Amino acid sequence: MAIPNLFLIGSMRSGTTYLSELLGAHPAVFMSSPKELCHFVDGKALRRAWPHMWLQGYWRDVDKYLEVFADAGNAPVVGEASIAYSQAPMLVGVPARILAFNPSARFIYIMRDPIERTISHYWHQVRWSSERRPMLEAIRSDPQYTDVSHYARQLKEYLGHVGLERIYVLTYEALLANTTGELRRLYAWLGVDPDFEPRRSGIPANERPEVIHQTHSFGVLDRLGLIDRLRRTSMYIRISPRIPNAVRRLIARFTAHPVRPDDVPVADVRAFLRPRQHRETEELSALLGRSFPEWLTLHAGPVCRCTPVAQRAASFGSAAAAFARSRRPPPIGSS
Repeated sequence: MAIPNLFLIGSMRSGTTYLSELLGAHPAVFMSSPKELCHFVDGKALRRAWPHMWLQGYWRDVDKYLEVFADAGNAPVVGEASIAYSQAPMLVGVPARILAFNPSARFIYIMRDPIERTISHYWHQVRWSSERRPMLEAIRSDPQYTDVSHYARQLKEYLGHVGLERIYVLTYEALLANTTGELRRLYAWLGVDPDFEPRRSGIPANERPEVIHQTHSFGVLDRLGLIDRLRRTSMYIRISPRIPNAVRRLIARFTAHPVRPDDVPVADVRAFLRPRQHRETEELSALLGRSFPEWLTLHAGPVCRCTPVAQRAASFGSAAAAFARSRRPPPIGSS
């Protein structure tokens, strides 16, 4: 039976589904379907964080987990993609569990402009986890939004166990700008034919819909946490996926209102995130030895409390503009 040796660990809302599909198109690479197996996440923590992933049960049974790879055949690269593998400190201990399972495992980590990723994370929670708070309030008060965007923090969880040569790092922006070049470098790192070009639609999966239904606030019930506790009960988790769409639409008429994310102002959210995420990107740059001019939103505004590194980051705007014009990102990843 095939055993996975490649783990696409995130980051959430950074193109992991798209990248997994591109990897799986290669004849020498088998990527699991479904994604988000979350086998190496502690069950109790997974239930609190992602109850529907918990319900799949792949965390519970190694035999059930390995059945997903039954059709891998003789593929030299066998992989899976789970965004829950890079969500410390909410979900911890993942690298040690993966390496205890397969000591030769390798990892891919795809990142996105941290401001854009954080905002996209919020809309994902609105759509799928009944996030009811205004965006700035939610991002200020719930650390999951900013923790997942702290890429250096997530990478250090793995670098405590393996060297950087076993982690391929790339950005969503670079993948979109030069898909062929990025895949060629990634395929070469994997040791498979780098000249293979997969068929692709050019449209990443899981694009945000134009309209999202946001659940109304329930006042005192929200403040007491009663609604969230109800959503995490075993009965709710098991019944929710089986609710017919017609019933869902009827419920939504009374409990939610339509929102067009593109019409929601985000200037205050960007201003709140930018200083923090500039500092965290400095940390990431020092860790990887490269800069990220492709993160246009991050570098678009002023940065407070500038260190020398941050002052240099403030000049990334012109480099980022050149990046957007040329569509040729600098080389990334490890080899």
